[in-house]
Amino acid sequence: MHKIDFNDRWVFIKEGKESYIEKEIPDGEYITLPHCFNGIDGQSGDGMYKGKTCYQKKVALTGEELREYHYLEIGAASLVSHVYINGILAGSSRCGFSMYRVFLNPLLKEGENLISIVVDNSRFDDVYPLMADFSFYGGLYREVSWITTRALHFELLDNSRDGMYITQKAIKNGIYELKIKGSVINELHNKLESKIKVTLLDKEGNGVLSKTMKCAVIEKEEFEFIEELNQPRLWQGIEDPYLYTLKVELYQEEQLVDERNLEIGFRTIEITPDKGVFLNGKPIKLNGVSRHQDFAEVGNALTKEHMELDMSLIKEIGANSIRLSHYQHHDYFYTLCDRAGLLVWAEIPFISVPSTADKENQNAKDQLERLIKQAYNHCSIYCWGIQNEITIAIENEQIYEMVKELAAIARNLDAVRYIAQANIHSVANESSLNDLTDFVGYNLYYGWYYKEMKDLAVRLDEFHKVRPNIPVMVTEYGVDTNPVLHSYTPSVKDYTEEYQLLFQENALKTFKEREYVLGGYVWALFDFGSEIRNEGGTKGKNQKGLVTIDRKIKKDTFYLCKAYWSKEKFVKLAGSRFVNRHQEENDMVVLSNVNSVKLFVGEKMIGERNDHEPVKIFKGVKLAHGENFIRVEAVDSEGNCYYDEMFLNRVKDMDLSYVLKKTEEKTTVTNWFQKFDLTNVQEVAIKEGYYSTFDTIEELYKNEEAKAVFKKYFGDLAENPQMATMRGLMTIDSMSKRSRFNIPKELLSVINKELNVIEKRK
Repeated sequence: MHKIDFNDRWVFIKEGKESYIEKEIPDGEYITLPHCFNGIDGQSGDGMYKGKTCYQKKVALTGEELREYHYLEIGAASLVSHVYINGILAGSSRCGFSMYRVFLNPLLKEGENLISIVVDNSRFDDVYPLMADFSFYGGLYREVSWITTRALHFELLDNSRDGMYITQKAIKNGIYELKIKGSVINELHNKLESKIKVTLLDKEGNGVLSKTMKCAVIEKEEFEFIEELNQPRLWQGIEDPYLYTLKVELYQEEQLVDERNLEIGFRTIEITPDKGVFLNGKPIKLNGVSRHQDFAEVGNALTKEHMELDMSLIKEIGANSIRLSHYQHHDYFYTLCDRAGLLVWAEIPFISVPSTADKENQNAKDQLERLIKQAYNHCSIYCWGIQNEITIAIENEQIYEMVKELAAIARNLDAVRYIAQANIHSVANESSLNDLTDFVGYNLYYGWYYKEMKDLAVRLDEFHKVRPNIPVMVTEYGVDTNPVLHSYTPSVKDYTEEYQLLFQENALKTFKEREYVLGGYVWALFDFGSEIRNEGGTKGKNQKGLVTIDRKIKKDTFYLCKAYWSKEKFVKLAGSRFVNRHQEENDMVVLSNVNSVKLFVGEKMIGERNDHEPVKIFKGVKLAHGENFIRVEAVDSEGNCYYDEMFLNRVKDMDLSYVLKKTEEKTTVTNWFQKFDLTNVQEVAIKEGYYSTFDTIEELYKNEEAKAVFKKYFGDLAENPQMATMRGLMTIDSMSKRSRFNIPKELLSVINKELNVIEKRK
């Protein structure tokens, strides 16, 4: 197989005319892949383009070249894409985060060939994600490659990346089984004799294993190697991410015709409900971060340099695990995780609401198959996430069946790794949803969206008490934080760095103190685009990141996590962006993983701390009017010194630029008891054949009388873009179970009294 980059000089136009399928675009722009057409508007909050676009490129082929076999590999195209060769459809994809390949030969001709790829990020009722708190960027946003093969080659069209699957499994006493399973394709369909050779090399290039198998191929022939290794050097996560190289070579008449070079690691993962996670028998806490794949002004069209920058920040913070949310990420990033020793939660965009148009849930199944087949050979991946908050609109048996089916598919495709899910907080501890995967994650935002920070510990303890045999972790936790906002008295929804620091420390302490908690994934490492957002003084972005979307500002909480997780010694003064201080006495917060710390104002030492606490607070530090030079000095046990410094201004009056200007918060309701008479309400006995609060909003909207009743109580709520997505699932009854609607039970009876006299038409 010969694979070349096919990324330069594409012609792009933000239109989807049918004529562009077979005719050249007249006035397009030349671009280089990867390319995202929402790099700016997907992060602006002012509306983003959603619709068809077209990418074109010409390629000239000789008659000699046409005797070979050609494929186009599209790294990813969001959300739906179609590939045309000389005006004829060659292939398509409705999995906008997965790689796919198209066989080209039947449509290629000698001379010039026109390739047109139509990419559409419009909403499709049967393509996930349907609704989520991130921008659904469009574009041919990962690399495209041109693949040329001989007649005999490894499988290219089974939705996998490598055409083979490498499984490592511990047997006993340090002996590991290595299984290599794959397929060989013969394009000529006449019997060809071949030889497959596998060689395992250690990091120094020394041969550890070498085996050869003869194989006669007519059309397609499967092969399998099962070998044992005694005492291989293990992949020990971030402590020692040791990787071997597996070479798999295909020969025809002693000539090499195809090969794969794969980095693999040997390791075991055990997840327990009471003692947490064990990597190769050693207990670890999952100190995790979550990551979306976008970047400032380029959307999701990241280059390798972008991904390497992200990985450098993940290494710096000291995380040992990462949740790659909420879809399949670039294969190169999984490779970086292999090399860095990060344990990866990989998942699909079966998120928020299930499709009502795709009754078989086929799109979720397709995306799961591609994720597992394409990422199977990455040893960093320890689990497959099959749903995220899928019960936002409603929780019922139908959703349970969908999740159960996805779990079965995942187990069939990969019998070794764990199956996981991430539930919204409203899923009850007792819910049967929690029985469908090997372990459970909860997205918990106590102290931000609901209740108080201390309730995080209460909820986890309650879950462990009720479900002691189910391992649990926190798959999301965080608060939106604008690094220009600051407060002496941080509080919920003030969006300050100071509140994020309090929130994060509470979570880290909660996880650390509970052996049974597997760990947590802070939401998120980086701010990310979310077209629906306008809060915290910024539009178009979710600001829960520990780092800004351009990767330029590390918020104080980044260093808090580093103090808890990293072995790289450092010291950091929190509050360096809170420059103008109007109070004389200030608490100085020092973040460090060094025990001995001294604080100075000017040349005067203010105080000293000697303890293991990652957060060291020096209370009541007095600032003089004007500029104050603050310095912190830390000395480790070996006498190495670490420093940080900042300038603070003592000013007369509060700097109001640090305070978010309050806007009137729009809520679904004000006070139901004031709007409607809810006194002396009698419960209504629901009659069959008539409308009620148990009918979906979509059903109510099909009848003008029932629709009028809904609008009387909820106005135009159903026309809201997010609610419109859920109309086929959500009922007034299920709305009442969501705290944000604040619906009292008395109101349900009042509404039913009006709805249950409207007869359903047969």
